[in-house]
Amino acid sequence: MKLTPEDEAFRKEVRAFLAEKLTPPIRAAGSRMTSVYADHKAQMAWQAILHERGWAAPAWPKEHGGAGWSVTQRHIFERERVLAGAPPTSPMGIDMAGPAILRFGTEEQKAFFLPRMLSGEHFWCQGYSEPGAGSDLAALQMKAERDGDDLVCTGSKIWITHANVANWMFCLVRTARGERKQQGITFLLTDMTTPGIEVRPIVMASGEWIQNQVFFDRVRVPIAHVLGAIDGGWSVAKYLLEFERGGSAYAPQLQVRLDALRAHAGPLAEEPLFANKLTDLEIHIEVLDSLESESLSKLSRGEPLGADPSIMKILGTELAGRLSELELEAAGPVGRAWQPGVSKPGGPIVGYPETASDYCSGEPWQAIAPLRYLNTRAGLIYAGTNEIQRGIVAKEVLG
Repeated sequence: MKLTPEDEAFRKEVRAFLAEKLTPPIRAAGSRMTSVYADHKAQMAWQAILHERGWAAPAWPKEHGGAGWSVTQRHIFERERVLAGAPPTSPMGIDMAGPAILRFGTEEQKAFFLPRMLSGEHFWCQGYSEPGAGSDLAALQMKAERDGDDLVCTGSKIWITHANVANWMFCLVRTARGERKQQGITFLLTDMTTPGIEVRPIVMASGEWIQNQVFFDRVRVPIAHVLGAIDGGWSVAKYLLEFERGGSAYAPQLQVRLDALRAHAGPLAEEPLFANKLTDLEIHIEVLDSLESESLSKLSRGEPLGADPSIMKILGTELAGRLSELELEAAGPVGRAWQPGVSKPGGPIVGYPETASDYCSGEPWQAIAPLRYLNTRAGLIYAGTNEIQRGIVAKEVLG
């Protein structure tokens, strides 16, 4: 994409804003992330700063509190954010639930949910997967029966990111049976403080408490909190999944991490075998960057993305995994030690006391490397496994 003089001026404005507003703790939270999720407190502090400027929701229209930016402006901001070390905002609300409410919500729903989403008063989680329904999401069984003005929900959701800190959940429930599994699914906006909801932690291999299982025992959700039509939730879910799979650019973050790895690796970066690995990865990241720019250009022209979100998800998560392997290799023996105190994970480290000390036996990047390695394994699974994504690409592209 070629930038116009107006775009260049906007980039200077973004850089000046980031230089002025990024505090050291927020910058540390962005640069020391161990997964796609930033430290919750720092993330919310950053969202408050963005909200004050009117930049919390780059893709939302201005009439609903968004920045109203063009596709190019959003791309510029994302690149500059990553380069400056700022953390992302939580994707569950502004980037996923928000666009769905803008597209399918009533005026009353927009007026209630959108301002609270922007301010951070409402922090969202996503209730899609179930113990028997992951990538085959349409197999979900969580039951919702109508009783007057409520839907009474019974069942469980699993792998729910940040359910331990969220106060709202958007979820899919089964309200009817049809000839196809996709029929009879309803999209609900659910208050997490409602009686009958229980959140249980799932501690990851990295020691982090980010994922959860959520149980619903006859939880009453008002019909007014149905998004779209009852039994018509699959259309809402498909629309939202496009934002989850391809709603953000992977390449800028990967490029910044690759440059940092080259600097950190020192003499190892010149060793032929490791240097070849770095160069091969750099080529693939540049290809991904070109593909993402092409998709952004399509968006700016109002063209459908087709299989692009699935392609971006496959390439982005698999390249992140390869990069984490090289980071771990470069970290050497220090990378084998479990030292989470220096990192800024997306949730608490269970059994590890929070400390203000940055001490680690080596450099912080070496201590973070094993946690990133473990977390990038999940990228191949979330938002639909990469095997599922390849099936989508085959259907969309090859017919």
